[in-house]
Amino acid sequence: QVQLVESGGGLVQPGGSLRLSCAASGFTFSRNAMSWYRQAPGKERELVASITSAGGSTTYADSVKGRFTISRDNAKSTVYLQMNSLKPEDTAVYFCKAAGRTNWGQGTQVTVSS
Repeated sequence: QVQLVESGGGLVQPGGSLRLSCAASGFTFSRNAMSWYRQAPGKERELVASITSAGGSTTYADSVKGRFTISRDNAKSTVYLQMNSLKPEDTAVYFCKAAGRTNWGQGTQVTVSS
């Protein structure tokens, strides 16, 4: 059974940082590219960042480029999202997803507010 468990969200002030984690199980993690998505209230879910299976290549949405960093640890079956210089518009529920799979985790809430 595929499981994706996101954690690390919380309330942070503008300009602050958070590190999200997504622990995966039930499939061969090291063979799948992974992505982070987010969904703000009243908006569609959007792709934030992706990383290839070995971690050699990453891509980012323009809105987070230069502020967010996606990484992975295949030995731990975990993908991370380091978020710096957070803005109120980054407020959303953040989800991870494995390429080629339809499973979603429960997400982790990130709220950026003073």
